[in-house]
Amino acid sequence: MKRLRKFLVFLAACCLGAATAPAQQPKSLFYLTRDAKSVRSFLAHADKIDILSPAWYGVDANGLLSGGPNPLVLETSRQHHVPVMPLVVNGGFVQDEVHKLLGNAAAQQQMFAGMIRECKENGYIGFQLDLEDVNWTDRDALSRLVEEAGTALHKENLQVSIATIPNAPGHPGETGFSTWIYENWRGAYDLKAIAQAVDLVCLMTYDQHTTWTVPGPVAGWTWAVNNLDYALKVVPARKLALGIPLYGYHWYTGTPVKATDKTADKPNPTADYISTEDALELAKAYNGKPEWDAADRTAWFYFYRDDEREWIFYTDARTFKERYALVKERGLYGFASWVLGTEDPGIWELLPAHK
Repeated sequence: MKRLRKFLVFLAACCLGAATAPAQQPKSLFYLTRDAKSVRSFLAHADKIDILSPAWYGVDANGLLSGGPNPLVLETSRQHHVPVMPLVVNGGFVQDEVHKLLGNAAAQQQMFAGMIRECKENGYIGFQLDLEDVNWTDRDALSRLVEEAGTALHKENLQVSIATIPNAPGHPGETGFSTWIYENWRGAYDLKAIAQAVDLVCLMTYDQHTTWTVPGPVAGWTWAVNNLDYALKVVPARKLALGIPLYGYHWYTGTPVKATDKTADKPNPTADYISTEDALELAKAYNGKPEWDAADRTAWFYFYRDDEREWIFYTDARTFKERYALVKERGLYGFASWVLGTEDPGIWELLPAHK
């Protein structure tokens, strides 16, 4: 009995130790473009970036991989021990072109060979697939491409990740827009099949509202959490990165456009992508008063110009902090943020330097 009691005490201590052990620090993956502001942001904050995913490569319908690294960024990443995993994007997000690629096994092998070559030449740890504007009917074909990419790169000890558009609840909803976006964007990602083939899934929980929609948060809280929970049903938490936007959108009334039938001008409400810095400059110029949306946990404001109300929803440090806390709470691999150069400088105070 004494031995049994000692064993039970030992077991309880082990369990308590495991329960109270600090959670692993989530990894920070940041996307980079060739824009000068984006590059300068990386150079200034490389020590707080765990993985850099630069948008340096594109692929066409024939599997031709094009692009190459920024030498300064590549050298800085080496000096600061930042692994580089570039994006490979289907050029221009043209649906017909990606459909052709998905139906051409030889083209896909050409693409994988190019990815492996670039990894070996430049010291990349792998590639992230960013295949968007994929029709829902190509769902299985996309899963097969991802599986083949994983097989090809894993043979070379390289990693494969993928950026996926959030697709909860897994089917179209009531509105015509919901049907359209499911058919052309959300419906193509079989998260369970994809997750089995890759090392990391980066869930693009942003662009909830865009130039296609009325004004609203870039990544509203309930929307982001619902999409995260939906993904976690089939993707292991330690294999999932939550997308955290660093930018915003600015909605305004555009110049009416001429109708092709010449019957009358058509309305042109529109929206532009905007950095946090530029958003706050507009607020200052036009007396906009930044506010906090407690329901969507995001920053926003409006202002008037020429008697028309303009709206901006954007990511300030508080908006980022709320989502960063969610990453920790759910025990995720980390987060993936688009895009360096558009962020609130305050986010860097929230992130630890990597070792």
